Amino acid sequence: MQGKTIHIIHIGIVLVLLSACKPGVPSKYIQPGDMEDILYDYYVSQGIASVPGVNPGSEDYKRDMYFNAVLKKHDVTKADFDSSLVYYYTRADHFVEICHNVQDRLSQDALDLGASEGEVERYTAQSLTGDTANVWEGNRSAMLIPYAPYNRMQFVQKADTSYHKGDQYMLAFKTNFLYQGGSKDALAYLALKYENDSIVSRVTRFSASGETQLRIEACDLKVKELMGYFYLGDGYDKNADLKLLFLTDIQLIRFHKQETGNSQKPTTEIIRPDSTKIIPDSIRKKQRHQFGVRPDIKVNK
Repeated sequence: MQGKTIHIIHIGIVLVLLSACKPGVPSKYIQPGDMEDILYDYYVSQGIASVPGVNPGSEDYKRDMYFNAVLKKHDVTKADFDSSLVYYYTRADHFVEICHNVQDRLSQDALDLGASEGEVERYTAQSLTGDTANVWEGNRSAMLIPYAPYNRMQFVQKADTSYHKGDQYMLAFKTNFLYQGGSKDALAYLALKYENDSIVSRVTRFSASGETQLRIEACDLKVKELMGYFYLGDGYDKNADLKLLFLTDIQLIRFHKQETGNSQKPTTEIIRPDSTKIIPDSIRKKQRHQFGVRPDIKVNK
């Protein structure tokens, strides 16, 4: 009995030693917590830079100015940031965790500033048996970087008895690109498999932050499976610039066919894939002075 106890203790010691030897981020690179704070501030600063009339100047100049302000706030040089970014790109599992934390903080900011769950997800409160409902079963948000396998998010959903013949479907989501440089090139794909195994699909490309919708019109067949994916391309540019795509408020809306003669089809605002939606002023005002750049100072090119 004593020998068995000693054996268990030895196993415990080995496990502790193995966990202690788990490789961390080398000290010469920005540590995960600090990188998370920098990316969070970078995201917010780029939103401020895109506000019309704030520090007039070229878009690229304003973005660079705010980015440099973020680095100065965190006492980090651009060389340190770039080398750390290369490191994290080669260890994308760590980088994905950091970016998920950033996304959680940004989502909480929106709620703290007064956005209710109903505003963030317009159709979530609808009953799944109602005429209009959000039937999305996956994560509400995702982060993509232009490196496999983290450049693609796939989904497959099975239909149930709440799906009817003549239903329409719309994939809707918000996009936020965080790019230091390079071309932005992303796409969304939605496909419906019907009861006779025929497939109808739609695809859209987008390259700007904003809202995007992809819709498949009604068919006189019942859907038995919904599938699709989001994809971020590298734009044939493999340098070490920061390249992130945040997908938020992902929804898959099902519209039942209207049966009564005086009922109108559900109307949906169709937004062009490359349209841009400005971030609300309430969010920008919260952080406007955070980076040492006053909104009333005119910047000369």
